[in-house]
Amino acid sequence: MNRADLNSFFDSRNIISGLTDEEISKRLEYLEPIKAFSRATYTSIYVIDYLKQGFEFVSDNPLFLCGNTAEEIQEMGYSFYFKHVPEADLELLLKINSAGFDFYEKLPITERTQYTITYDFHLKNKEGKLILINQKLTPLFLTETGKIWKAICIISLSSERKAGNIKIYKNGENKVYNYNLNKGFWEDSEKTSLSKREKEILQLSTRGFTINEIANEIYVSPDTVKFHRRKLFEKLEVTNISEAIVYATNNKLI
Repeated sequence: MNRADLNSFFDSRNIISGLTDEEISKRLEYLEPIKAFSRATYTSIYVIDYLKQGFEFVSDNPLFLCGNTAEEIQEMGYSFYFKHVPEADLELLLKINSAGFDFYEKLPITERTQYTITYDFHLKNKEGKLILINQKLTPLFLTETGKIWKAICIISLSSERKAGNIKIYKNGENKVYNYNLNKGFWEDSEKTSLSKREKEILQLSTRGFTINEIANEIYVSPDTVKFHRRKLFEKLEVTNISEAIVYATNNKLI
């Protein structure tokens, strides 16, 4: 792939030539709540504008910035990826882009903003080291013809071991759509569910509770907590509680 070809990130099916006055008037000042949320939660967020083919907002959280300022990333737009994403993962992002639009095109227009696509890829930080991040992309606004005009992206550390892991969720639906990179199609399955006890242990673990403290809080023995943690790790295919927390958060399990 030609690294200089920024247009490759913008699928021809989603090219927006212009907007109606009605489309524009409905979406004025929408960025202010997003900015407030990013300040309050210190979440790494950016907003894509597909009409301008760039970034409309980038939060100050350093995870996504790779040593740049938010203003510099916003100015770079998609050039940022060519600078900070390794070649193999650039190819992966283009596959995800195409697969995502294949999926969205088959959805009723009225439902498209209810879906979120999530996937993992590497970023090269300012020290030159690769970190695996998870990105969730959700359409914010559509044109009248159903094209994605703006989308919000939320970045967090990934709990996975390698790039890919492409999934789509619908808000309120207990189903996940997994993209098979080798075979090139989407497969649907039931979303992973946690027991009440597993959720309790995860929620208390996010607050820094030790095994003994969790046992006291939920009135069970430490061995019982250890048992449920082992089952939780097996279910989520992780090796420790930190990975379990990241996985559960990224996959909306808690």
